[in-house]
Amino acid sequence: MTDPGAGITVTFRFYRELNDFLPRSERQRDIVRHYPGAGSIKDAIENLGVPHTEIDLILVNGDSVSFEYQLLDGDRVSVYPLFEALDISTVTRLRPHPLREPRFVLDCHLGRLSRYLRLLGFDTLLPEDSDDGALVRVSVEQQRILLSRDRALFRRRALQRGYWVRATNPRQQLAEVIERFQLQNVLQPFSRCTRCNGSLRPVQKDAVQSRLRANTRRLFDQFWQCTQCGRVYWKGSHYDRMCALISNLVGRQSQ
Repeated sequence: MTDPGAGITVTFRFYRELNDFLPRSERQRDIVRHYPGAGSIKDAIENLGVPHTEIDLILVNGDSVSFEYQLLDGDRVSVYPLFEALDISTVTRLRPHPLREPRFVLDCHLGRLSRYLRLLGFDTLLPEDSDDGALVRVSVEQQRILLSRDRALFRRRALQRGYWVRATNPRQQLAEVIERFQLQNVLQPFSRCTRCNGSLRPVQKDAVQSRLRANTRRLFDQFWQCTQCGRVYWKGSHYDRMCALISNLVGRQSQ
């Protein structure tokens, strides 16, 4: 019989991009930890640096478990990230079911990414109140995926849907998010206002021409207007550049 005063020893192994959260010396290898006694597997994993929002499946000695599982001496823990192609319906997935219409909330440091996501048609909030608690509340109450580069934010217990953005360049961030959540088949470009997130609708030229410059009135006949802030859009040179961005993005995902 194991001496209860001797504590427990647990071996962890993290897979795929979960290794991004670990020190280089602990990536892609077994990690052995000693604890004074039984404890929550969720707390143990997060103490190693991996946020619970990034995890889709935990196996202990080959069996799927929930975050409430209490570690035992000799446990071997395998931790997996989000599964998209692999069918794991027979085991215990840990994240909520995927949203039918992916919606996002971003912290204030991802402003350019928010505009790109809106450009592609995704409902994306960028709250003025960037307090961590406020961001988590919006994510939970509105069932939005929280995107941030602040790792500490994802340790909050209430948060259910979140993703730590690895890239620092906004266009690379966009490609990363599209690939991570496999959104390439649900893009609806130019359907949202990039400034306020409102929906765009076609509008007659006569209704908005007083807001247009003379050159714009002369060259263009098709216009769209935001139902929320009233901003007017047309297919100018900026439209062509954005079409090239989208084409490159979709092409990259299909390779």
